[in-house]
Amino acid sequence: MKLSLLASLAIALSSVSQAQDAPIDPAPRLISAIEAKGAHYSELAKQIWSFAEVGYQEVKSSALLATELETAGFRVTRGVVGIPTAFVAEFGSGKPVIGILGEFDALPGLSQDASPLQKAIVANAAGHGCGHNLFGVGSAAAAIAVKEWMTANRITGTLRFYGTPAEEGGSGKVYMVRDGLFKDVDAVIAWHPGDINNINGTSSQGNITGKFRFRGVSAHAAGAPERGRSALDGVEAMDAMVNMMREHVPQDTRIHYVITNGGRAPNVVPDFAEVYYYARQNDMKILDDVWDRILKAAQGAAMGTGTTVDFEITGSVYPVLLNEVLGKVMYKRLQQVGGVKYTAEEAAFAQELQKSLGAQARPIESAWTIPAWEFGGNSPGSTDVADVSWNVPTVQIDAATWVPGTAAHSWQAVAASGMSIGAKGMMVAAKTMALTAADLFAAPATIVAAKAELEQRRGKDFVYRTRLGDRKPALDYRK
Repeated sequence: MKLSLLASLAIALSSVSQAQDAPIDPAPRLISAIEAKGAHYSELAKQIWSFAEVGYQEVKSSALLATELETAGFRVTRGVVGIPTAFVAEFGSGKPVIGILGEFDALPGLSQDASPLQKAIVANAAGHGCGHNLFGVGSAAAAIAVKEWMTANRITGTLRFYGTPAEEGGSGKVYMVRDGLFKDVDAVIAWHPGDINNINGTSSQGNITGKFRFRGVSAHAAGAPERGRSALDGVEAMDAMVNMMREHVPQDTRIHYVITNGGRAPNVVPDFAEVYYYARQNDMKILDDVWDRILKAAQGAAMGTGTTVDFEITGSVYPVLLNEVLGKVMYKRLQQVGGVKYTAEEAAFAQELQKSLGAQARPIESAWTIPAWEFGGNSPGSTDVADVSWNVPTVQIDAATWVPGTAAHSWQAVAASGMSIGAKGMMVAAKTMALTAADLFAAPATIVAAKAELEQRRGKDFVYRTRLGDRKPALDYRK
């Protein structure tokens, strides 16, 4: 009887000890911390939305985010890797090192009021058609909440926020990866605005981008055309040859271009013209071959038109390397956080905006649902988050910041990114990222498993090399 009593007491004491040692779910504290500052974060996002600064020119946007993190107690290093608007904010020390990515660049020519009807604020000006005003602020909100949680609970490790400019074609993160800013990181957390709540379970397309500059001889187009050699002819000849290529490349290849300079007056044979190209493919070997053919088309166009051509590579990214281990962790937290609920006013905004979407519109209820997670496959877009993912296990949430059915890089995306619908989606992302980061700090085994998956997916002989080589960032690619 005595032994039985002692055994019972030992079991009871063991249960108490286990209860005391059991980790407390950080969700209530992190979620309430983010919600308490929701109005403030919405205002920050609206400020960056109004700045609408394009790649490598995000001076005010970068400074706003860096100052916000510095005020919250992070150690901030500005102007990293030779990019004035890139920065790193850090808290804590030692392992693990968990990174959170933040973007803040806008897109040219997408100026739009926060209205369900198309209305530019300034004609031909930039706008946040990919919601990066929300991206940077939502990531900062998550980082600040996690930092406060770490302090309150004496959590060891390093939390690092990366302020990453020029995602839209400038490959800002690639230079940060190339120069070693992620070499000691154990896992990276990111998100992206969208029209659905989900964990990104599809890869992306790699891309190579660059500008082709043709030079010829100017002359009077009517009085002495025989003396001229049109640089615009060179551009148009190149475009014609590349367009004929489309029939003879794999179906999932994408090639697109804009003529950024075609001359100034029809009666002057232009001695300078420029065309800006993107090529995309899921397979980097195929992409390299396609790009080589584009280069040869440029050279042939120059020969055929009596002009010369030079080329500047402005960006290049890998396809995203997925991580299922981290995806499962984040999906569980997204289910806990839930989606976006509209007010009556927001529902009216959404319904009015959807009139411009036509057949692409989807039920607005999908903004507050969490669909079943699917892992695998490819999507047509490209991102420099991909280069991070080949070096560090990376996971990303997509949050419903836009009216369901909205496409990225559209005026409809700009409109929602500048009002409460966008801000609510941003909060879903911030909470989910914060909870995921806390889980990773508390679970070393998850990080070990994620790293093992990374090694398996990229192959034992993989060596990271960027197509950008040792070139400096193209800080003027938007000028």
